[in-house]
Amino acid sequence: MTAAAQRPATLEDVARIAGVSRSTASRVIAGSGFASPAAREQVAAAVDQLGYVPNPAARALVRGGGLRLVVTVVGTSAAVLDDPYMHQVVGSAARVCTPAGVGVALHWLPLGDTRGLHQLGEDRTVCGVILVNTTEDLLAAVPESLRGRVVSIGFGSATVPSFDVDNAAGSEAVLHHLYAAGRRRIAMVTGPRWLPCAQRPVQTYRRLMRQAGLPERVLPGDFTAARGRAAAGVALRHWPDVDAIYAINDDSALGVIAGLRDAGVQVPGDVAVAGFDDIPLAGMTAPALTTASHPVGRIAVAAASALLDGRPAARVTLFPSTLVARSSA
Repeated sequence: MTAAAQRPATLEDVARIAGVSRSTASRVIAGSGFASPAAREQVAAAVDQLGYVPNPAARALVRGGGLRLVVTVVGTSAAVLDDPYMHQVVGSAARVCTPAGVGVALHWLPLGDTRGLHQLGEDRTVCGVILVNTTEDLLAAVPESLRGRVVSIGFGSATVPSFDVDNAAGSEAVLHHLYAAGRRRIAMVTGPRWLPCAQRPVQTYRRLMRQAGLPERVLPGDFTAARGRAAAGVALRHWPDVDAIYAINDDSALGVIAGLRDAGVQVPGDVAVAGFDDIPLAGMTAPALTTASHPVGRIAVAAASALLDGRPAARVTLFPSTLVARSSA
């Protein structure tokens, strides 16, 4: 048995059997560029004889379709890559991309540094980009080379479609729940101030507090349990009468519960606590965490599907969030 028969046939094998150059064989197989009718027949016959299967990577590069969908997350440090939220986005995107023969990569883009976008735009192996933790400056810096190949999870623009949870409505449901339970001195732990999508719950909180004639008590957060724990201590020092704390993500809310426990405060007896996201741990803590749903998987699937379809519509698509009432509030 010859060496050629012992391994998968290559483009060079096809060209040799067909009696044409490698470039001609490549053009015929890719269906691009000029080749004579005779050359096309010879290449087709060689492909059949050898059972040649084009390398998907080479084929994608020739056609300009790309091999990878890149999930690009903005953050102040590379630690953002370790966020379980990002793992869920990548995993959900992979469920869509794998059957299409497209890989999924995770890429960190430092906050304020948009050079990586231009590099992705020039990379012929990239079929599309999903931006996460998107900022207004980042959207303004999207190069022409990525137009039509980029979507956002979170903040969007007239040219970059966005997919996100309706965290304003979800936050409103949580705050109404706290109010209905008799809580009137409600503090809030926010997300990063630089993140536009994290400001919607803050705006909702301020609006509802004003409407109810209640004091606004806003504490800065960064989506981490450590900051939530620290925020609980600040809330108790500044507002000893606080009777509820709403954190706009579950990690922060779990940190709040830990901080209250450190101070000997009972949850929910003394202070009710609620979060947002309904992460798996939320239902397993003691007390179980009241929160609002966040369909991360559905959002990521929709974003990836829009890119693979090749026609992402320039619009905002919001996915509903509903109250998940448990024993912490």
